[in-house]
Amino acid sequence: MAEATQLSLFDETPGENPSLRGGISSLHFADLGTFKDSMRAPIHSWFRYPAGYSYRFVDMLFAECGIGRGDWVYDPFSGTGTTLVCAKQRGFNAYGVEAHSFVHWVADVKLFWEYDFAVLRRELERLLLQCRNFLKRPIDDGGIQGIFPELIYKCYHLQDLKELYLLREFITHEVGDVHIQNILKLALTDTLRNAAAAGTGWPYIAPNKNTGDKPPKKAAILFEDTVWKMYRDLASITRNRFDCEVRNILGDSRQKQLLENDQVALALTSPPYLNNYDYADRTRLETYFWGITKTWKDITEQFRNKLIVAATTQVIRSQHNVETVLSEEIKLIAPEVYQTIQRAVLELSLRRRNKGGKKDYDLMTALYFNDMLPVIRETYRILRPGGKFFMVLGDSAPYGVHIATETLIGRLGLAIGFSTTEYIEFRIRGKKWKDNPQRHDVPLREGAVILTK
Repeated sequence: MAEATQLSLFDETPGENPSLRGGISSLHFADLGTFKDSMRAPIHSWFRYPAGYSYRFVDMLFAECGIGRGDWVYDPFSGTGTTLVCAKQRGFNAYGVEAHSFVHWVADVKLFWEYDFAVLRRELERLLLQCRNFLKRPIDDGGIQGIFPELIYKCYHLQDLKELYLLREFITHEVGDVHIQNILKLALTDTLRNAAAAGTGWPYIAPNKNTGDKPPKKAAILFEDTVWKMYRDLASITRNRFDCEVRNILGDSRQKQLLENDQVALALTSPPYLNNYDYADRTRLETYFWGITKTWKDITEQFRNKLIVAATTQVIRSQHNVETVLSEEIKLIAPEVYQTIQRAVLELSLRRRNKGGKKDYDLMTALYFNDMLPVIRETYRILRPGGKFFMVLGDSAPYGVHIATETLIGRLGLAIGFSTTEYIEFRIRGKKWKDNPQRHDVPLREGAVILTK
């Protein structure tokens, strides 16, 4: 088995490579592993998800790997559906797996395009007219108290929260068609952060930034603008629809999937990064607003416990022994990888003792690789010979201990049976935190690991 360190699939001459769509700039190339491009793209922009990657990266790989009609593509961490939307737009069969049920629902809404658009437009006009009348219902300042968790009240001007609440009630109780209800529900979901008076950027919410003296954002107007943007997106992107099968699975990519051996032509994904980013907490504002969750415990039970371990919030220390937590299977198939990870785990175990937060980075690191192993193995099973598995990944340095995630994942792939592993760097990460005294000073990067079967 050979291990390459340079991605030979791409020409490295900037601006002259047809595989880069004839001139994606170096800035765009650096953004391929981020959600920036997708925030401006039809359908993709319906829910801003910073854990995602650029739709341009997906399109580029479809072209590079010669994906055609009848081929299957696979995304084991499909999130809000970037890969699946790109595949459906081009008529390729696609199979995606997502364990976070709310994020999975977002992808479901983005993937339903089977409308009569003349009928849809008339129905949206009718419903929005009804909605405007619904919003005229009187509601005093105390009328919405006790409905939401406290975080919600801290994030909005009271007038905006009244409008958001009435919009929620209208969509929930007055809209009968499930697909139109889903469009309106996702439009309102996307409105939540635009209408907030608090800091609602990613990854976390900062309610203390709501000083109480900001004017209302006019949530109802923002909502209507979003609805019509979504309608225009659907009408434009679905003009040339192709027959294909797209399966958006709510499930666990560590388990066996309903795909045959050698069925998939291309696998691509952005797995959770080993960087203590809490993917379950990312949707707290949204799930609190819709009443799906009300507490941190709800978030843990409904979302966090179902995700692969990539954050210390998922770790219950009493359930593990730091000396033996790393999988014996890794030790069996890749002893050098095991030793590298184990050294990092034990070093982190020592360092955490002198840290105020005593974060469980040691266990988190071991459990992350334990969880990634079956994902890589299942992808290998369903990928056809010669097929490639692209993973957008970043390395990490918890407590200053560098974890070369991209290298270790690549070597695990070789141990499972992939013939080569390659890597291409997209960008250097962490510069914006350079003045934070709590941060390490280890240079980090983001790029794509490519495993070939």
